[in-house]
Amino acid sequence: MARKATAAKAKSNAPEFTKDEELHAFREMLLIRRFEEKAGQMYGMGLIGGFCHLYIGQEAVVTGITMASKKGEDAQITGYRDHGHMLVMGLDPKGVMAELTGRKGGLSKGKGGSMHMFSNEHRFYGGNGIVGAQASLGTGLAFASKYRGDGSVSITYFGDGAANQGQVYESFNMAKLWKLPVVYVIENNKYAMGTSVERSASTTDLSQRGVSFGIPGEQVDGMDVRMVKEAAERAIEHARSGKGPYILEMLTYRYRGHSMSDPAKYRSKDEVTTMRSERDPIEQVRKRIIEQKFASEDELKDIEKDIRAIVTEAADFATNDPEPDPSELYTDITV
Repeated sequence: MARKATAAKAKSNAPEFTKDEELHAFREMLLIRRFEEKAGQMYGMGLIGGFCHLYIGQEAVVTGITMASKKGEDAQITGYRDHGHMLVMGLDPKGVMAELTGRKGGLSKGKGGSMHMFSNEHRFYGGNGIVGAQASLGTGLAFASKYRGDGSVSITYFGDGAANQGQVYESFNMAKLWKLPVVYVIENNKYAMGTSVERSASTTDLSQRGVSFGIPGEQVDGMDVRMVKEAAERAIEHARSGKGPYILEMLTYRYRGHSMSDPAKYRSKDEVTTMRSERDPIEQVRKRIIEQKFASEDELKDIEKDIRAIVTEAADFATNDPEPDPSELYTDITV
């Protein structure tokens, strides 16, 4: 059965973080937030072309899950809302931003853009533009792990919209049949492009989508990094121990539109304002840090200053780095 995540439960049952964990989560989520804000500005200036899907509001999901995983060992794969995933996995912000602006110093040599970035070194496999495609690819990564016997887990993210795609259920079937080490993370930010989950899904408890395959699942408060980490530890251990796939539905929220071209008129300003003021994942951590005296306001301001410097450096690099040579059109392709 799913564990229903509510704000009240999050307050009463959330595990305690140590000082180091709180400060780590604060720094990682703040890096994502400031990076994405800068990306939005650069898109508005015409420096980023094509599509650009921001992760603002959802920072606790990838931060908590990555805290629970083995960096450099466990694979991660997601859709096109992918910048935050790469930052938390340790990829160079300059390389991420340079890819957004189509420069040769980008992670995909400036040829992938916002929607198609990866790093084999960090075991991050995209950034995939086709809705739901990462579910099949992530299942394949889990098959490779089991075949090699390397003990790694595939952490496969997709959204509430992609959860209605057929290939997701083909992947569920194969993953359970072969007991593959994969954790499916459904980032339910409540809107598939512009359609609310209530209007696009006949059953809105997406954690139960694997029931007919025998895959356990649970709903998690995706705005509380502590709840995310705790659930991720449980799910990853399940997969790593040979018990097969696990589904985590992260109840989260994006503050911006689906992409930079989306004015998000399908929801009220009050809805967004309420989430920002009452459930913001970064402000929750900031408040706990101050209350527990893990750091002072001035020390948090210093962290903010450091993060802004990193983001500014990334933006400067991405603006001044040269574009790929035209000969790159013919490299990294399969005929």
